[in-house]
Amino acid sequence: MAIVINMPRLSDTMTEGVVAKWHVKVGDKITEGDLLAEIETDKATMDFEAFPGQEGELLYRGMEEGATAPVDTILAILGDAGEDIASLISKAANPEEETKAEIAIENNEKSVEASSAAPIEIEKPNKVIAQDVNTISDERLKASPLAKSLANEKGIDISKVIGTGEGGRIVKRDIEGYNSSDLTSSIPKEEVYPSSGYLDTPISQMRKTIAKRLAESKFTAPHFYLTISVDMDAAIEARKSLNFEENIKISFNDLIVKSVAKSLKKHPGVNSSWLGDVVRTNYDVNVGVAVAVEDGLLVPVVRHADIKSLTAISKEVKDFAKRAKNKDLQPADWEGNTFTISNLGMFGIDQFTAIVNPPDSCILAVGGIQSVPVVKNGEVVPGNIMKLTLSCDHRVVDGATGSAFLNSLKKLLEEPVKMML
Repeated sequence: MAIVINMPRLSDTMTEGVVAKWHVKVGDKITEGDLLAEIETDKATMDFEAFPGQEGELLYRGMEEGATAPVDTILAILGDAGEDIASLISKAANPEEETKAEIAIENNEKSVEASSAAPIEIEKPNKVIAQDVNTISDERLKASPLAKSLANEKGIDISKVIGTGEGGRIVKRDIEGYNSSDLTSSIPKEEVYPSSGYLDTPISQMRKTIAKRLAESKFTAPHFYLTISVDMDAAIEARKSLNFEENIKISFNDLIVKSVAKSLKKHPGVNSSWLGDVVRTNYDVNVGVAVAVEDGLLVPVVRHADIKSLTAISKEVKDFAKRAKNKDLQPADWEGNTFTISNLGMFGIDQFTAIVNPPDSCILAVGGIQSVPVVKNGEVVPGNIMKLTLSCDHRVVDGATGSAFLNSLKKLLEEPVKMML
């Protein structure tokens, strides 16, 4: 019997996917664990493997490489050689008719149009539930069959490879990236552009999602903005002391993540979400950190950031940034944020406003540290000032609530020893 494999839903915001690359062709024998395709979602490109029960000859590929298709449309069909799958392909080509039939079945209608000679029973193909390629685990070494095969080919001792899949499972990217140079250390090539004309670039799944979600946020949530100036002299000295040890490299962004998390714990009203009928106040502090990538932004989440050390936060954020640039983040990495930080200070930006990242009610825009004259003890002296702007959804957060949060954040950054308590 033919097995239908549908376009999986690999993230909470994914509505369609792109087949970035096929790894099998019609006529190939497919068994559990075989890599079928690489699927580009709105946030990452992920390996899609055959899981238990998906075995047989590949009889049909639903789309070519680079093609886009909605979630749950036919991606591939497996079965016995020579098996008739024309009816399944026909349903895929006429989704409106199939939808009408499904509605009729769900409403328990006993007949179709009067012209039909008899009621037609339509058997709906079983929808394949999207399964993350990293979910299979056992008591032995956690690694996908493809990862094991690649490790053998490359002569890599797989027991020494650190898995980045769910539960620490070793997957294809871990083998390919083993002992590879850090992506962040590569020097970008200078771009050369034509002197005239224009370039039309197809919109990526990520850019489509960014456009849709942020437009909905901007035009639905009533935004207002609060800006505060922070004296960063003490934070600069604290960072120097922390980084005195060779193995520790704390960034200003790490200090901000930690101080934000501590402040959110004190002001849970800012750590809230608008859900239409209710306002959800989150007591878990999960801070999303916006990371710039080629096609836009990803927001991996530092979970329970309020109870993590600065060192742990630093390592986690660096790992997120590296994997985001390589499109290796998994859905679990970017889901569940309760607050978001967007830092453009390292790009020379002094101050800016950001659009709230749903379902959060607030987002913090972080500017760069500026060396400017300041007044201390009645005298004008050199100072280091950083501006923070909090964008708020006024349906959830009022001005007084947002201001109290910013002042707590300012106090922690100006007296960084208190964030260690």
